[in-house]
Amino acid sequence: MAITKKRKAVNAKIDSSKIYTLKDASSLVKEINTCKFDASVDLHIRLGVDPKKADQAIRGTVTLPHGTGKTKRVLVLCTPDKEEAAKGAGADYVGLDEFITKIEGGWVDIDVIIATPSVMPKIGKLGKILGPRNLMPNPKTGTVTNDVAAAVNEVKGGKIAFKVDKAGIIHASIGRVSFGTEKITENSLEFINAIIRLKPSTAKGTYLKGVSMASSMSPGILIDTKTFVQ
Repeated sequence: MAITKKRKAVNAKIDSSKIYTLKDASSLVKEINTCKFDASVDLHIRLGVDPKKADQAIRGTVTLPHGTGKTKRVLVLCTPDKEEAAKGAGADYVGLDEFITKIEGGWVDIDVIIATPSVMPKIGKLGKILGPRNLMPNPKTGTVTNDVAAAVNEVKGGKIAFKVDKAGIIHASIGRVSFGTEKITENSLEFINAIIRLKPSTAKGTYLKGVSMASSMSPGILIDTKTFVQ
């Protein structure tokens, strides 16, 4: 496949033999963006863990100091007595049975689902639909709670969930190219430090094996992992 002029110009700005500091990568990712829309800035982190082992299947949440730049669509599945609190906090959709039926019919036009513990038995049957899309509510990520208002506020305020995939890599969107360099840097550092804090005691050798940053449809920029305390 022929390389376009735009891609050649982008490739010329990246030194493939160089490993960049986080701040330099945060600046460069803005320069190499060729999208006409406000592209996302993503981090891809390869860990020295075995995801098949339960204690090394890294997952968690982190609240980014500057948010993700994207307004998340939140569905709260709860009993009627919790609906007003959810709506007051800014949930986009609130209810129970009608949304369970919609999801069973293939509707997944949402980014986060929050549920109260009492309704989880009803939601369990949706696991095959929601699980592969990382939408299944989970106590570990704070999306199964009785305090639905606080959970909605956290998600709307920049809280994201992450987990390691089968290849031992964590992927996450941590901002937009319209963000300033400092905001991208600070969001990235907060995210990486959250992963470092979750290092399992059973993980041997190098924990952060590789970190790269990229915007939508841009090549990756390698980041020096030695700059992070491990």
